[in-house]
Amino acid sequence: MGSGSRSRPQPSSSSGLLDATGWTNLLAMLSDPARLRVLRALEAQELAVGELARALQMPQSTASRHIKPLFDAGLVNRRVEGTTSLYRVDHALIAQDVRALWALTRQRLVGSAQSQDDDARLAAVIALRRIGTTGFFGRIGGEWDSIRRALFGESVGSDAVLGLLDPSWVIADIGCGTGEVAQRIAPYVARVIAIDREVAMIDAAKRRLSGVRNVEFHKGDVMKLPLKDCALDAAVAMLLFHHVEDPSAAVIELARTLKVGGRLLVIDMVEHDRSEYRTTMGHQHLGFSQSDAKAWSRASGLDLDRWSRITPGVDVRGPGLFSALMTRREKA
Repeated sequence: MGSGSRSRPQPSSSSGLLDATGWTNLLAMLSDPARLRVLRALEAQELAVGELARALQMPQSTASRHIKPLFDAGLVNRRVEGTTSLYRVDHALIAQDVRALWALTRQRLVGSAQSQDDDARLAAVIALRRIGTTGFFGRIGGEWDSIRRALFGESVGSDAVLGLLDPSWVIADIGCGTGEVAQRIAPYVARVIAIDREVAMIDAAKRRLSGVRNVEFHKGDVMKLPLKDCALDAAVAMLLFHHVEDPSAAVIELARTLKVGGRLLVIDMVEHDRSEYRTTMGHQHLGFSQSDAKAWSRASGLDLDRWSRITPGVDVRGPGLFSALMTRREKA
């Protein structure tokens, strides 16, 4: 990036330490969790306001509102490049006692669900920059995804890779909802069994898949599946377990239905702090960790082959997601 111009307040005192008033004001300013998230992001990367807003899932006006007091207090540096202002934490220009406070505060944030989500989205925002360097892709930059969708459809990539599935498999879509997963899988396998405990969801899935011959529908609960032992080559539970009182028991029941070598794919939310989901959407769990998935696999006798965070879209509003792949390698 170009050198641009810089503007920045002077240090608070010649000693490099804040006076009592400055210290009190600083503590008040850093009492806002959103502002701490802004500081973490700007410590990791130099960002324009729009990039910061996408990474932290906040309106651009909100991002600007949080940057201003941080800049005025001397915590954030601004560099102007053309018509764009870029912001970043500059430790060299921060008072010594402020650096110590921020280091302690940052340490308390490490590993939190919110911080991990922010870091994943920030990486996605930075990746969009790297798309465009030269030629056609350099000119269209981050617009390529929308261009590709306009030319070839929303699911061209994700559907095509499903061709890697074994065409002889029987797969269950557990908690099938309106049948989106079943619809994606059905063209590539022998049979899909769509199961949901809600009649309204089953009816919606039947309407969606009315012309598909190899999908069958059953009303049932993940805690007591209407399936025989060793009936499945694979099962998918997408965004289901946060509604289940005992996910470990659910995995035990799912393991019963898998053949030796059968696989269970769980997709759900990583740990998060959006407690309002309990009341607004009836969630029983605020996401899960890799340790949770390991516990499920131990209890069920399945092997946890992979646990990974799913790269989030920069414009999504929900918590981050993970996928966990488990395999039944021995007879029960």
